[in-house]
Amino acid sequence: MRTLLHHRALLFVVGLLLLQPLAGQAAAERDGQHDFDFEIGTWKTRLSRLQHPLTGSTTWVEYEGTTVVRKVWDGRANLVELDVQGPAGRLQGLSLRLYNPQSRQWSLNFANIAGGVLTPPSIGEFKNGRGEFFAQETLDGRAIFVRFVISDITPDSARFEQAFSDDGGKTWEVNWIATDTRVKGES
Repeated sequence: MRTLLHHRALLFVVGLLLLQPLAGQAAAERDGQHDFDFEIGTWKTRLSRLQHPLTGSTTWVEYEGTTVVRKVWDGRANLVELDVQGPAGRLQGLSLRLYNPQSRQWSLNFANIAGGVLTPPSIGEFKNGRGEFFAQETLDGRAIFVRFVISDITPDSARFEQAFSDDGGKTWEVNWIATDTRVKGES
């Protein structure tokens, strides 16, 4: 009986030792609450927008203007103000980005001044210097998927790309490409 208890105790200790690295991994999971800190400041924005997404149209319109990003909640949220103009008119948008510490993901909530209503949030995270965020929305009454990607991030520039899918994510049509360049003297 004593040997059986001894073996069980030994197995218990060995099990704890084997699980210890896994516990360390869980504790070392990446905390992404400062993922958007790179973007705080004022940016010159060049934007290309597909005029009629998911219609077969290939007509793009160009805009230029500014994006201002402000940190709130000590970096666990930020507010983005987009103001661009081009031959097709003026676009003004607001994005509220919120970090969820439990899921370690961000929600990107966007509204344009014309509608004044937040779109359903795109949810996602950054991995290896690239942010990917997904949502389900409607476009002209049809359910679609939305993918928003932030890439090519440097201290002075970043690329933002939105794509829609109306076939469940099998294919994607890019409809929004923005390149931001930091206004000198801003950080």
